[in-house]
Order: sequence, then structure tokens, then C-alpha cells
Amino acid sequence: MRIEYFQLIDEIVEIGKEEGLIRTRATVPLESTIFEGHFPGHPLMPGVLLTEAMAQTSGYLLLSMSKFERMPFLAGVREAKFRTFVVPGDILDLEARIEHDGSGYAMTKASIKRQGKAIADAGLTFRVMPFPEPEFRTMMVENAIRLGYPKDLIP
Repeated sequence: MRIEYFQLIDEIVEIGKEEGLIRTRATVPLESTIFEGHFPGHPLMPGVLLTEAMAQTSGYLLLSMSKFERMPFLAGVREAKFRTFVVPGDILDLEARIEHDGSGYAMTKASIKRQGKAIADAGLTFRVMPFPEPEFRTMMVENAIRLGYPKDLIP
């Protein structure tokens, strides 16, 4: 995780475009300024950042499904559940599945596990729109490749 840049995914582990599925991985950094206030002496990953990690995972799935032609923007979070704490050094396995895609919106069901045990899950809604600038698409493609997205799947 590069929290300081708000890049919370370290690696795309698997992408099943036809199945509408993606798996990613993230390692919570041992040190970050975020932990200075959350909480002093007992550092915990904030739930809002766990939600953002699920959104980023879902976002790469939606980018893949649109052939990197449209950008998903988080528009809503439904039924988010946080079951236990996440601490520095934890390795998180994230998964997202498409539930709906159409009419300019997409919905996913995303989850986080640590060593196979449920940490968090949520239903996420995205507004899917054309990229605001061509350079933005280029940046997203470069980020996806850096994370391990297969180059042959990018048109």
C-alpha cells in the first residue's frame, strides 16, 4: 500500500473478465502517518480506507470490463460490515464481483480477508463515465500494468 498516494492495492492477483471477478492483494504498511492518530499506541487501519481498498479493487474490474474505455467513480456504499481490526503488516486479500453493469452505473460486491478469514465486505455502486481527459486513461492503464494487470487484455 502506498497510503500517502491513496494507492491501496499492491497487486492484481487474478482477473476473470468473463466471470466478472477480480482478486487483489495489499500489505498494510508497518508505518504511516495515518496511524499516528488512528490510534496512538494502538495503530488500526481506518474502515474508510478498507472501503477504499475494496472500491479500488472493484474499479480495476470495471475498467477491465469496459476495456479501459470508461472510468468508474465510487457513488455509494451499501451494507458495509467490518468484522475485526486490521493492523500494520497485515496482508489483505481482496475480491470483487460484478452484480450489475448498465445504464451508466455498476454495482459490485467486494470483500477483504486475512489468512482466509473475513475482515470486511460491502456492496459498492459506481457511476461509470468517459475518462475526463485522455491522460487520465493513460495513467490508469500504467497503474494497472504496474499492479500486474495482463497487458494483452488492454486494447
